[in-house]
Amino acid sequence: MKPAKYIAPTLLGVLFIPPAADAQDRPPLTEPIALEGTMTQVHKGAQTVIVTTTDGVQRAFHFTKDLIVHGGKKPGVDALEGLREGTTVVIHEGRGGEQASVDEIDVLGDEGLKIGEGIVTDINRRKKEITIRYDSGKTETLQMTTRAADESPANLNANGEATRIVVYYSNEDGRKVAHYFRRAS
Repeated sequence: MKPAKYIAPTLLGVLFIPPAADAQDRPPLTEPIALEGTMTQVHKGAQTVIVTTTDGVQRAFHFTKDLIVHGGKKPGVDALEGLREGTTVVIHEGRGGEQASVDEIDVLGDEGLKIGEGIVTDINRRKKEITIRYDSGKTETLQMTTRAADESPANLNANGEATRIVVYYSNEDGRKVAHYFRRAS
């Protein structure tokens, strides 16, 4: 029987398994990514927000003083002060870098951007426009932000199939501007 001092290092050797080589060789994030979730915590001093994504994973994101917050009660980083735990948000991750960073946060629902739901009839990424037909039969074209156009799935309305979406928008200068949209559940 081995003395106890030899068991601990053996167990540590078995429990410590380095990550697979292919995971280490992945390139850094280069495309913008939007993640929907709920605000868990804001650490303004550490310039970090903690969000629980829709799949239940808690993630920490670093932000800078240039953070853009749409739908908040105040502009920029100060808008984070008014966000309560459980507020639904969309985190727009930055491009590149090893640490998850956030360039923009959209506050959704009652506390932020307005919500619409309908069928996508056209997306024009060059003009940054999305056309939606609502259940009432009304058709409307919304301007998309550059980020919304960049993050929009390429396969929406592929083969002419109708795709039902939820769109989050603001009214800016008398025009609806889509900040984020996703397939309806």
